[in-house]
Amino acid sequence: MKKNVIVFGLISGLIVSVWAVVGVAWCYSSGNFEGNMLLGYASMILAFSLVFVGVKNYRDKYNGGIISFVKAFRIGLYITFVASTLYVLVWLVDYYVFIPDFMDKYSAHIISKAQNSGASASEIAAKTKQINTMKEMYNSPLMVVLFTYMEIFPVGLIISIITALILKRKSNNGSVVAIT
Repeated sequence: MKKNVIVFGLISGLIVSVWAVVGVAWCYSSGNFEGNMLLGYASMILAFSLVFVGVKNYRDKYNGGIISFVKAFRIGLYITFVASTLYVLVWLVDYYVFIPDFMDKYSAHIISKAQNSGASASEIAAKTKQINTMKEMYNSPLMVVLFTYMEIFPVGLIISIITALILKRKSNNGSVVAIT
């Protein structure tokens, strides 16, 4: 199971990390942050499709074609954790080494967008306060790690649940096999 988790987790993490670096570099250099969030989450779903492949591979090649929901979910969760951790590490390097003023540019974009949308002065002030609070929290490396995990981990968690529901398979006698 460990080899499966590591291989599929690293491949998944590599896919989502490469997309993140390319997407953020494009946003950062162009100043255009629109549409990147949608593409970012689409890349996460694509990368986490390897959760399905990894669980199915384990079930069919190493577990005799049977797997319980719990075991399938656990494998999916481990793959998600490996991929998410790689994503977080890549973001930390990218953010602190290559684009340390990313939050300044992103904040300016969000505030400018609010101003150009015809929002009232109080709405702009509220948005400015919100983005400044986020910038302040981003000064802590721990908060950067937590925010980054909050970006990606829930997507993998949902895909792990769906995968476990689809791939669980009972033994020949009809009972679900709980293999630990």
